[in-house]
Amino acid sequence: MKAGIFSIGLDTYWPQFDGLLDNLNGYHAEIRDRIGDMGAELVDAGMVDNVEKAGAAAELFKKEDVEVIFLFISTYALSSTVLPVVQKTKVPVVMLNLQPVAQLDYEKFNALGDRGVMTGVWLEHCQSCSVPELACVFNRTGIDYHVVTGYLQEEEAWQEIQDWVDAANVAAGMRENRVGVLGHYYCGMLDVYSDLTQQSATFGNHFQLLEMCEVYELRKAVTDDEVATKVAELNEKFEVSAECEQAEIERAAKTSVALDKLIDKHNLGSMAYYYEGAGEYENIVTSVIAGNTLLTGRNIPVAGECEVKNVQAMKIMDLFGVGGSFSEFYLSDFVDDVVYLGHDGPAHFAISEGRVALVPLSVYHGKPGKGLSVQMTVQHGPVTILSVVTRRDGSVFLQFAEGESVPGPILQIGNTNSRYKFSIGAKGFMNDWSKGGPAHHCAIGVGHIGDKIEKLGALLGIEVSRIC
Repeated sequence: MKAGIFSIGLDTYWPQFDGLLDNLNGYHAEIRDRIGDMGAELVDAGMVDNVEKAGAAAELFKKEDVEVIFLFISTYALSSTVLPVVQKTKVPVVMLNLQPVAQLDYEKFNALGDRGVMTGVWLEHCQSCSVPELACVFNRTGIDYHVVTGYLQEEEAWQEIQDWVDAANVAAGMRENRVGVLGHYYCGMLDVYSDLTQQSATFGNHFQLLEMCEVYELRKAVTDDEVATKVAELNEKFEVSAECEQAEIERAAKTSVALDKLIDKHNLGSMAYYYEGAGEYENIVTSVIAGNTLLTGRNIPVAGECEVKNVQAMKIMDLFGVGGSFSEFYLSDFVDDVVYLGHDGPAHFAISEGRVALVPLSVYHGKPGKGLSVQMTVQHGPVTILSVVTRRDGSVFLQFAEGESVPGPILQIGNTNSRYKFSIGAKGFMNDWSKGGPAHHCAIGVGHIGDKIEKLGALLGIEVSRIC
């Protein structure tokens, strides 16, 4: 992800106040280097202190195709030196209103005696002066902007900047993502049906429509050596139940190899799937869970029931580095005031409390056939739940809630499931979450990342709804 960075100042000041420009450039370098360490490739336009330099900065950012611009307000500067940059680049702007110190040493400052020197020192600390002017101009010109206010050594401010970098990386990752759609929707799940065009318009990703016959051909070509290697991987990654028959493990391994080849062939970064075929096609679709879990664990999230909107949410969580396990509502416990969420099908190794178990199922509830499934609980501690939601008018927004994964009894039914507690209680959460209109699936990640999700929404230009 490329991010632009530039500072603003007023060239009239430099001959008036010795050392001012050098000090401001030093702060700029400190900010640039620290943001660079956060995972962004920075395009540095340096100090923009007149309209001519603003034009050059705009050309640079446009040429380098930056995702977002960080604007360090180093001292008072004219809005005319900023507007040309952001108007031409047409990307979101994060204004960094960062003072050198949290509090000026007033006694030392007033003891300087020389009002000219004192003015120069004040200008070195007057970052806030330009914020209202720039905000006014951005508002009047329809520029998308955001403000981080603080001081250079304040970790809260740097965490906010880190969130912006992370959100920009996710926005770029979603745009580059190729989403596979294998099979068809689970018939009758009206909430799951998605407008792929609208999803592409919102996130910028490509959808690759896939055929089960391609998986069949890939699976038919799998060798015994490839199966043996995949069986070893299954035994390494999973806690394989002694109840699992060797034939079932090998059946799942063979399908997993075919899925890997499908992903590689189409360069997919995520996939939604569902199918109800007969014969060899049923053999494939009833043996995909282990392989799809392996894919999810290596940052290629896979959602069952062809839930495209939810695999988008899973990919967002995965790009944020917090997991993104496929989930739906299981039941409520009104005594312990918790809500259970889980799902059959793929899970995410990165957020498991202990090892992920591979277990046999005699029946896939609501689906044909039988085979292996996974069982895990999400790590105990803070979690964030995310859904990509479609409104009646077709527009897309993000809905999330922050809660806690808490210990307690889980359902030993060969599915992922966990107990979650929310600040608004089980009843309040169920009511408010459902009223937002998401599909019955959601993606679960570890940690509270609501601030990052809100920033992602701002960068994408879509609404974000926080439930709790």
